[in-house]
Amino acid sequence: MHRTIALGFFLLSASALAIMPAEPERHVVIVVWDGMRPDLVSEQNTPMLWKLAREGVTFRNHHAAYPSATMVNGTAMVTGVYPGKNGIIANHVYRPDIDSHRTLDVELRSVVEKGDQLSGGKYISAPTIAELVQRTGARSVIAAAKTVGLLLDRQFGVQRDNGAVQSSVTLFAGQSIPTGAVAPITHALGPFPSAHLLKDFWTTKALMDVLWRDSLPTFSILWLGEPDLTQHENAPGTPAAIAAAKSADENLGVVLSALDEQNARATTDVFVVSDHGFSTIRRSIDLRKILNQAGFTATTECNREPKPGNIILAGNGGSVLFYVIGNNSTVTRRLVAFLQQSDFAGVIFTREPMEGTFVLDEARIQTDRGPDVVMAFRWDNSKNRFGIPGMIDADWQRAAGKGTHATLSRLDMHNMLVAAGPDFTRGQMDDLPSGNIDLAPTILQILGIKPPSTI
Repeated sequence: MHRTIALGFFLLSASALAIMPAEPERHVVIVVWDGMRPDLVSEQNTPMLWKLAREGVTFRNHHAAYPSATMVNGTAMVTGVYPGKNGIIANHVYRPDIDSHRTLDVELRSVVEKGDQLSGGKYISAPTIAELVQRTGARSVIAAAKTVGLLLDRQFGVQRDNGAVQSSVTLFAGQSIPTGAVAPITHALGPFPSAHLLKDFWTTKALMDVLWRDSLPTFSILWLGEPDLTQHENAPGTPAAIAAAKSADENLGVVLSALDEQNARATTDVFVVSDHGFSTIRRSIDLRKILNQAGFTATTECNREPKPGNIILAGNGGSVLFYVIGNNSTVTRRLVAFLQQSDFAGVIFTREPMEGTFVLDEARIQTDRGPDVVMAFRWDNSKNRFGIPGMIDADWQRAAGKGTHATLSRLDMHNMLVAAGPDFTRGQMDDLPSGNIDLAPTILQILGIKPPSTI
């Protein structure tokens, strides 16, 4: 059942949200710390966020959508619906109508454009907050250090003569829509850098110094790539990961200072949220090798059209999607039985009901183009060498000892959310359940925009 945080939480809980009529000057800013675990927030490591939390509400039982991955949760945040309904069910998928020879990154521009061509502009099948804001004639700005930004404002269904569309900008990993919008940014800041922390700093400065220079938009998103990128290369709790969290905190400070300079804090609700949690890899499981040794024909890419019964694997770190060509039920059942006997498989979801599995729709990841089987790897609460709990098995893309996510582990699924501003009470710790899908209806209510029928 969909809750809005939840509006049964953000909006109907007077303890969390001071219910007020929407005001014309109201602004909303979302700052995403990609991959930030809530248990790593502290006065020492993240002083700006620590202070902001005491000025607003900390949602202590917040959770991601499954799979606990970036593209899935970025889309869930801005559409307010589960992956099966908005169409983005994983970071990496197999779409033979786009490319029958290999799996795809769902947020790549070429993939998005082809998906739009095939769907009449509905690659994402639910409207985003930014689109709905623009339909009212108001401006939105998306600034993302990662490519996920391309999914956050599709500008579909908006009248092209609406000036809000022309004045709204999406910045993603140094690129922009409209294409020319990045030119004044690179003129002021130089080209988009390659170092992780500098990418975040550049994107934050682009938002503050250029995209907010003339006026504060009604709706803004700043998506920071840290601490996710550093935790992938290291692990949660490493000195580098702690430094990455501190860097994200410094960028949050820049945002808050900019709001102060524009005298906008009194009319701006700020949401600081992570898309998912994080874990440390205990074992790297090469399912390609394991399945082929067991007599299956499994691959992530092929030079010719795959044959019926072949399995295309889409690895997503802590979960794997299995596409059985031709929907061969015999191969699918044999695959499920094999996974159930393994020592690495956790929860298994299947398109068709099978003994010992859940159907895809129970995880809200059922789509017409979806996989036949989805497997989440096993996890436990044991600690890594830096004392941080959460160890998982994961796919072949990263080595043991590195960091990743996307399992059903509570440490992957539990993410952080702090909200502060005129519509939130001060110093509140709230334990009611909330989720990433609750952000969109809550923000629309704050802005006085009627939620679409999809929510």
